[in-house]
Amino acid sequence: MNFRQFVFHNVFRNIRLYAAYFLSSMFTVSVFFTFAIFAFHPALTGEDMNSSVLEGLAVAGGIIYVFSFFFVLYSMNAFLRSRKKEFGVLLVHGMSNSQIRWMVFSENMIIGFFSTFIGILLGIVFSKAILLIAENVLILDESLNFYFPTLAIVITFVSFIFLFFFISVFTAFLLRTKKIVSFIKEDENEREEPKFSPVLSILAVLLLGSGYTIALSAKGMKVVAVLLPVVILVTIGTYLLFSQLSIYVIHKLKKNKSLFWSKTNILLFADLAYRMKDNARAFFLVAIISTVAFSAIGALFGMNSYLTKGIIEANPTSFSYSAASDMLEEEIEKDIQLIEETLEQNHLKYNKESITLHYFLQENYERDVLIVPVSEYNKYASFLGEKQINVSDNEAIPVDKSIRTIEMPGGVHVILDNIEFADGSTIPVNWDKLGMAKPDLLPEMFEYYIVSDVQFEKLTNPIYIAKVFDWDIIEGDKEVIIEVGRILNDKVSGNIIALDFMVHTVQEVYSPIMFVGLFIGIIFFVSAGSFLYFRLYSDLDEDEVKFNSISKLGLAPNELKKVISEQTAILFFVPIVVAIIHGSVALFSLSNLFNYRLVTESTIVLGSFFVIQVIYYFVVRHYYIRQLRKAI
Repeated sequence: MNFRQFVFHNVFRNIRLYAAYFLSSMFTVSVFFTFAIFAFHPALTGEDMNSSVLEGLAVAGGIIYVFSFFFVLYSMNAFLRSRKKEFGVLLVHGMSNSQIRWMVFSENMIIGFFSTFIGILLGIVFSKAILLIAENVLILDESLNFYFPTLAIVITFVSFIFLFFFISVFTAFLLRTKKIVSFIKEDENEREEPKFSPVLSILAVLLLGSGYTIALSAKGMKVVAVLLPVVILVTIGTYLLFSQLSIYVIHKLKKNKSLFWSKTNILLFADLAYRMKDNARAFFLVAIISTVAFSAIGALFGMNSYLTKGIIEANPTSFSYSAASDMLEEEIEKDIQLIEETLEQNHLKYNKESITLHYFLQENYERDVLIVPVSEYNKYASFLGEKQINVSDNEAIPVDKSIRTIEMPGGVHVILDNIEFADGSTIPVNWDKLGMAKPDLLPEMFEYYIVSDVQFEKLTNPIYIAKVFDWDIIEGDKEVIIEVGRILNDKVSGNIIALDFMVHTVQEVYSPIMFVGLFIGIIFFVSAGSFLYFRLYSDLDEDEVKFNSISKLGLAPNELKKVISEQTAILFFVPIVVAIIHGSVALFSLSNLFNYRLVTESTIVLGSFFVIQVIYYFVVRHYYIRQLRKAI
């Protein structure tokens, strides 16, 4: 067997250790290749294509490529540390340092070549299904037909072969400067009890607590202002949490004799502090990466829900047409006739209602105010199936601002205490009845006021008048309604809001961002799981020796399974639970930015990732226990 054959066979002899590295790399190549297929698809490169799709795919490809570099670099470092004994044996048998460096370089290039080749191959095999999914998710007008992606194949292959080559050269240089012997001697040194700093442990609590407090208390646009300091506080606090606070907590638990000496807890706590200290960096990386994934996907999911629901709630009718007082009656009549003819030609049945909105100046108020007679409000409430209200002659009822408004930091929120009439008389605004009338029932973003019909007659000289006509579709195909909205949006001279067309347009613009963000989030999460896999299997040799010795003292198979399950659970779930807490705070802060609750969206995103992590845990635990039992 020559040296090249030895290197090639060595890769397959270490298939257990290389499996996660190979599969993760292959998955990363496949995802990058998928984006390349989209980026160079003929339907996406036309002049009429929305540039946001192309920009999103380009940014996603760049993020995936950069992240892949650091992911492969970290993976190689885990491999080197897990192969200490192998390097020792090879050195004893006469292999030089340069030969070991060349062996590691060659192995990495073999893994890189095959993961790139198979990743591209899988991408081609499933490209048709992926294109069909993307065609629906991206809400494209053109079909994404299958084509042979020659350019995508070339770019992906060259990019990742270069990436693996650079990583291989860097790793070989790292071995040269660090010296291979230093890896081997790490196990010869007696490990001291992990040390912790009480001051840094307390600082971890203070940093995380202050970061959470600032994030949860910020409202409106202040959320954006505090984003950077919160990220810094939480990031530093997370690192200290794993490197200092966790060791401190374990130290306190070990002093609790009733807990420490209970059943198999002594085995769990015996080296738990060592594991937490050794894995502090990995836990930190997993927690931060998972937090980014949770926050990105949750934010995109929440924004999609916010925009869609906001448009629907702010526009309760299918079509709404408004015309200012400076428009000619002939133009208004022409627009209305065009709208109704278009609806009837497309066989859309509807109910129709109209209202004239009057805006008035009020003393010490910064803008014109919409004041509505109660009869007009109740007419629209009946039209939309909402509850009607009663207003006495000696009060005005306020209606809250639209859900579309966002609070600005430092802004002065001026409200009316009284409605003033032309004759100098006033009536008080009854703010105790705020919430009685439904916001967004009428097309107004800011607060407006409802008065009795008698009092409304006393108001004169409105500074602005708008006529509003609404058509609510009661029967018709949704695709037809969207197309009618597209037609009317181009032809009507006044201001028209076509609800379904507007939602469709927002989804058309937003879906590429959602699509890209979802894939990037999944990549981050899968990579985080791979980090945990590498850390677990890097301790396998040590665990085999330890549990083999303990089993000779009478450790039952069920007790072995319990101890390993507990240790593996800590490894898998501690950083994920921290990430879920971080993500929950981030999504709650985002909900404060838009004054829109993201409870459902947050639960779906965080719950889905947690379920995936549980499944991943049981699969890895099964194979890990089986491997240990073979050694015992």
